[in-house]
Amino acid sequence: MQKRWTVKKYQPIQEQQLQSALRIHPLLCRLLVQRGITKYEEAKHFFRPSLDDLHDPWLMKDMDKAISRLEDAFFRQEKILVYGDYDVDGTTAVATVFGFLQGIYSNIEFYIPHRYREGYGISMQGIQYAHENDVSLVIALDCGIKSIEHIAHARSLGIDFIICDHHLPDALLPDAVAILNPKQSDCPYPYKELSGCGIGFKLISALAQKKGIPMADVYRYLDLVATSIAADIVPMTGENRVLAFHGLKQVNESPSAGIRALITLSALKEKLTSSNLVFVIAPRVNAAGRMDDARKAVNLFIEKDFDKAYAFAEMLHGDNLERKGIDMSITQEAVAIIQNDATLHSRKSTVLYQPHWHKGVVGIVASRLIDKYFYRPTIILTQSNDKVAGSARSVSGFNVYEAIHQCKELLENYGGHFYAAGMTLRPENVAAFQEKFEAVVAATIDPELLIPEIVIDTEIQLNDITSSFYNIMRQFEPLGPENLRPVFLARHLSDAGYSKVVKEEHIKLSVRQGNSPVFSGIAFFMADKFDLISGKQPFDMVFTIEENEWNGNVSLQLKVIDIRASR
Repeated sequence: MQKRWTVKKYQPIQEQQLQSALRIHPLLCRLLVQRGITKYEEAKHFFRPSLDDLHDPWLMKDMDKAISRLEDAFFRQEKILVYGDYDVDGTTAVATVFGFLQGIYSNIEFYIPHRYREGYGISMQGIQYAHENDVSLVIALDCGIKSIEHIAHARSLGIDFIICDHHLPDALLPDAVAILNPKQSDCPYPYKELSGCGIGFKLISALAQKKGIPMADVYRYLDLVATSIAADIVPMTGENRVLAFHGLKQVNESPSAGIRALITLSALKEKLTSSNLVFVIAPRVNAAGRMDDARKAVNLFIEKDFDKAYAFAEMLHGDNLERKGIDMSITQEAVAIIQNDATLHSRKSTVLYQPHWHKGVVGIVASRLIDKYFYRPTIILTQSNDKVAGSARSVSGFNVYEAIHQCKELLENYGGHFYAAGMTLRPENVAAFQEKFEAVVAATIDPELLIPEIVIDTEIQLNDITSSFYNIMRQFEPLGPENLRPVFLARHLSDAGYSKVVKEEHIKLSVRQGNSPVFSGIAFFMADKFDLISGKQPFDMVFTIEENEWNGNVSLQLKVIDIRASR
């Protein structure tokens, strides 16, 4: 798949000013400036995140109302229900708030809606459950900000809501006793990008302050907060970076029984990073809600006994293995459908429907098709009761939600944002929707957006890549949106004579640049580019830098993203 390379703009004056203050390699200063760090004090907070840097939870709008309502519930011995979404952010949020409250109050339980029977957010079944079980206060985590009708119904039944949500609010808000969401236009809270679990963490932080509970009892949930931040793809900046930094420290030094069970099951030996949380921990947690019931994920996180936690972790691991098999099978089926239909192959969008496809993995399949096969806006549809339901994913720079909005007359329901959306429609409208969506995409997408883009932080000389350079760059962790792993471009490289194809798919490289030291590298699934490397002509390479350990020896290695002939 052809890719376009885009090198970020440089800001030499700010880079020079920062370099004179920090006295580190100029390219490291360039990377910092690109991440919005231009002053010594900002760099100090970046490299040494402190829990003292966290904002006062009482700055959040309605925090006083939320704590007051909680204290009233404690005093009156009301039954409290902690309610959250079925994904990683929702389940970690429920485990954090429920776990903390359970330590100081007994008349409490939790509720996770079933993905297929109830759907996303506050459900009528959930409200009915609360009503039948004499619940008078619900704490909604990672959901609720758009549930106007459902919460109005709950109020009519005498059930109050405290909403802790991080999704963008509409102009009209639910009738809750308190809404904790920094994205409200009149909320003075300084940091706007907390995860749902992060907002739950702020709620228990304020409660601990009010009741004189040591903050150590709150910080013990930081491993769950870090997991939510990594998995929910929120910006790794400001408070999120502080919380993730200290949460990862806890993951590696003293994780909760549930996190330790997941680490043990995944057979991870090395120190965990934010990437491990995203690719190792998160899929197993998400699989519970995709394949079965996400309650088991909360039970895993709140369990204090390791053996019992391990039993829950095994359930999640089994769900994830089942999910992997199903999504791989559906992906292969989808690729075959497109490859065997010339009309589909030449389109600007992909919209596929098979009634037997598993609803829990259609979003994953859409993403996989874009990443590995057909780089274009993609929607995967399947049968859901008497309706058709699906998930949409987009390519960089294209608003898939807006494209779906232009097809609204064919849809029963839809929602989402710029890069991802969901929808339901009647089976008889599928063919018309496929054609309308293709027409909208073809008419509005810039052809350049159909070529995958690699965003490069900076050009680099191989001579600049040293252990001291890497050791400072490693302190950019935890990585995530707005603080991604640095991507480098080196030009006019040559094969040092030891490059070879391994396992018929990958290239094990040995490269140099002029008189530079020889660097080893690995290029996964790029065997088709071996002629570029083994020929006598220079080539350019985009890569990240990582450590490679072999037989007890640790060396720097280039992890290749793309290669092309030098111009």
